[in-house]
Amino acid sequence: MQGMGISRLVGEFGTPLYIYDGAVIERTYEDLRARLHDAIDIFYSLKPNPNVSIVRLLHRAGALAEVCSPGELASALRAGVVPGDILYTGPGKSREDLRELVELDIRAVICESFDELADLDELAAGTGLRPRVLLRVNPAFGVRGGRLTMAGKPREFGIDEEQVLAATDLVARHPHLRIVGIHCFTGTRILDARVVVDNTRRILDLATKVSEQLGITPELVDIGGGIGIPYFPNERAVDMDVLAAGVNAAVAEFRLRYPDARIAVEPGRFLVGPAGTYAVRARSVKTSRGQRFVITDGGTHQHMSAVGTGTYLKRNFPIALLSDLDREVAGPCTVTGLLLTPTDIIGKDVELPRIARGEVLGVFQSGAYGPSASITYMNGRGYPAEVLIHEGKAHLIRSRDTEDDLFTRQHLVTFDDDPLVREVYEEVRRAAGGESGFVGEISSDTLLFDELALDSLSIVELLTTLEDRFGVTVDPHELNPDTVRTVGSLTAFVVRDRHES
Repeated sequence: MQGMGISRLVGEFGTPLYIYDGAVIERTYEDLRARLHDAIDIFYSLKPNPNVSIVRLLHRAGALAEVCSPGELASALRAGVVPGDILYTGPGKSREDLRELVELDIRAVICESFDELADLDELAAGTGLRPRVLLRVNPAFGVRGGRLTMAGKPREFGIDEEQVLAATDLVARHPHLRIVGIHCFTGTRILDARVVVDNTRRILDLATKVSEQLGITPELVDIGGGIGIPYFPNERAVDMDVLAAGVNAAVAEFRLRYPDARIAVEPGRFLVGPAGTYAVRARSVKTSRGQRFVITDGGTHQHMSAVGTGTYLKRNFPIALLSDLDREVAGPCTVTGLLLTPTDIIGKDVELPRIARGEVLGVFQSGAYGPSASITYMNGRGYPAEVLIHEGKAHLIRSRDTEDDLFTRQHLVTFDDDPLVREVYEEVRRAAGGESGFVGEISSDTLLFDELALDSLSIVELLTTLEDRFGVTVDPHELNPDTVRTVGSLTAFVVRDRHES
């Protein structure tokens, strides 16, 4: 990968490890940009890989951003994408979400319901701003060729085409908004270029119909993403010559009627998927009832797309022994992770060489929907490290979770009903908070010195108070640093003395 051997990478960063080839991402974007009509703007969809460094790499190459959550919005902004280059989509946006979008004045808010339009209009009133809006339309037509169809069916996404066309007073009812076009997303992982072209023509025809019915001049039409990448032996990459020629012709025809209209596409998986490899190390190699198993230090908690459940892909991603790509195949092998579930299968009956403990395997086509689509904290495992290779240099773009990281958002409850315990906690709280008695949440693990900022004198005063209030005897010979280290250790000392007396 850009001249860097896998041994060097896993030696420096360990496993499990996601490795992204920045040159592949840049080439894929640049090739797509060169093929498409000048009126088409490419918005990278962050859903498959929202890592801020991946977003920045694509933005430096020229991509804009399509986001669907406050977290993705923050990632785009931190990566340097200006609000005017951001589209925001997704059902069920909160009023807080919408208020921020109004204040940022992003390129367009993609509204998915009439309620959302009303909320946005109300929030925009009095701000002096008129947010640009795309109506997400759930078209009446269905499509073929996608692995997940998102059109022509009842969906939580968007407003049904029939409802939009019937709302002829939509513009008048929302005077504080600028409804500038529509958005459609018809399907995902489409490998047939002719389907992409047909979808594009249908969406642009629908944009014309909606514009005429609502009395607007379309400024932006978002035709969605959905361009797929091949994962399996019988699949072939999209014919980009056919795709570009057909899409460009449809856009040119649409602009004869609306010459100032821009067209948005929002590829995600297509841009980043081929650039990623998930590297895992074999911890155990065994046979069970005649079947060969390799248990690795990774798992489906970090690569849920490989598990084969629900709407995820149900066949193996490309997998190889990275330690020795030329070693002769020895037959089928099931590659698993460490989770206590039989569904933790990275690859089933994969044709692989003989594998020794400590050797490294790679799951290819893994740049999209890896950690971002996985249950990373299952069994207390956590996130893997992620590395981006750019211009021959490896950059750590996400650190591997440690055990401490698993507890950063958790709060320990003591579950002790002893009223004496609660009273000791209150005295500690008063000592730490001064006369106001105010201090943040404390638990048995809270450190008296480091976290509550109590000094030696404060500890002595606290012990004196506990002696007077609870009738305990604080024997100096029994005190040691561990006794006064945490709220829990001090409480245990007081409770024990009280109960013993």
